[in-house]
Amino acid sequence: MGQTKTAVIEGQTDKNQTPGETNEVEKTGRDRVVGQNGRGKKYQEARKLVDKNKFYTIGKAVELVKNMSYAKFDATVELHLVVKKDNINLRLDMPHATGKKIKVELANENTIKKLKAGKIDFDVLLATADFMPKLVPFAKILGPKGLLPNPKNQTLIKSEKDADKFNATATEIKTEKKAPLIHTVVGKIKNTDNELAENIQAVFDAIGKKQIEKAYLTASMSPSVKLEIS
Repeated sequence: MGQTKTAVIEGQTDKNQTPGETNEVEKTGRDRVVGQNGRGKKYQEARKLVDKNKFYTIGKAVELVKNMSYAKFDATVELHLVVKKDNINLRLDMPHATGKKIKVELANENTIKKLKAGKIDFDVLLATADFMPKLVPFAKILGPKGLLPNPKNQTLIKSEKDADKFNATATEIKTEKKAPLIHTVVGKIKNTDNELAENIQAVFDAIGKKQIEKAYLTASMSPSVKLEIS
């Protein structure tokens, strides 16, 4: 009794926020929402380092995001994009590791059993051409989630041996369902500035700068920085 508990809940956005920004909820006996004009002291101090009306080069944005990061853990660096179309879905081998681990599964009979039970416990599903007919009945489940194996994202493989060659560190770049928005991890704060910059540039190149309308860079719990696209 009498102790103060503080927690930060990410992902609660409002219509006035730019991509990548989150509201914080501080629990001090009873919940108190800390909104746009009443965020925590550390967040407000970090926000002073960036001009919200200015567009920064990739290199400068990386530098700012690192300086603004006040998390006590190795914060995740994310790239948030507003694009011109809502059907982008591709896999990209990043120049450098992003720190995000994914579970890759080669489709087999056990996979079918799990799908029948409505269980999906993998991030990427690989399959050979001869096994694809068994996955077709689950296309309505796997398709919307971007999990149905296909040549475009290199998840339809020639043989089971090719599964070992699959790059599990590759990043999936795709728009949200029915929305021209992309959110992807480009690394961790511990990555060097150059590694983060090259990963960001790789995403820009893969999508095509002409397809990108707005770009923001942010780290866990920190303010976002607007990126130059051209």
